[in-house]
Amino acid sequence: MAGENKNNEELVQVQPNLEKMANLIKELLIELGEDPEREGLKKTPMRVAKAYQYLTKGYREDIDKVLNGAVFNEKYNEMVVVKNIDFFSLCEHHLLPFYGKVHIAYIPNGKIVGLSKIPRIVEVFSRRLQVQERLTQQIADTLNEYLNPKGVAVVIEARHLCMIMRGVEKQNSVATTSAMHGIFVEDAKTRDEFMHLISEDLT
Repeated sequence: MAGENKNNEELVQVQPNLEKMANLIKELLIELGEDPEREGLKKTPMRVAKAYQYLTKGYREDIDKVLNGAVFNEKYNEMVVVKNIDFFSLCEHHLLPFYGKVHIAYIPNGKIVGLSKIPRIVEVFSRRLQVQERLTQQIADTLNEYLNPKGVAVVIEARHLCMIMRGVEKQNSVATTSAMHGIFVEDAKTRDEFMHLISEDLT
């Protein structure tokens, strides 16, 4: 296991104050011209507070605990690909959702990780206020740090409601980002193999 992951330094260690959050949501409803005391909205402030608590739970999760020792010594040295990992996150610019799929590959260098842990890593970083570029890099950096593999590749495709619901209102737009380490940067053939393996899933 590697040392402390630099992305863990961003963790918020305390649980959010739900009552305080609910009061803020109530004030927001008033500013929007609504009556938070009417039947349909009476319980909305606390519902929203609990929703945001869940949607940002990644701040309170630790990669060491998520992996839980599931990094194993293994001589396997071919590409490992996990694709079509669904994710949901919140854009930090408008607090609107963005969502899509993550495709991940790594080439072991004496260590492998339990396959179920890869989507868990995605979940940790997606359940924070994010931008897609940083999310992509954090996933790649974490796998690179904990596994020290020959290479890591991450591609994310996402739809952003800040583009779909407001602003340019382009309903069919998809943003694609990538982050790579090691042999995926150095060797075009390896990088092309990964892109070919996920190409049928790319939008």
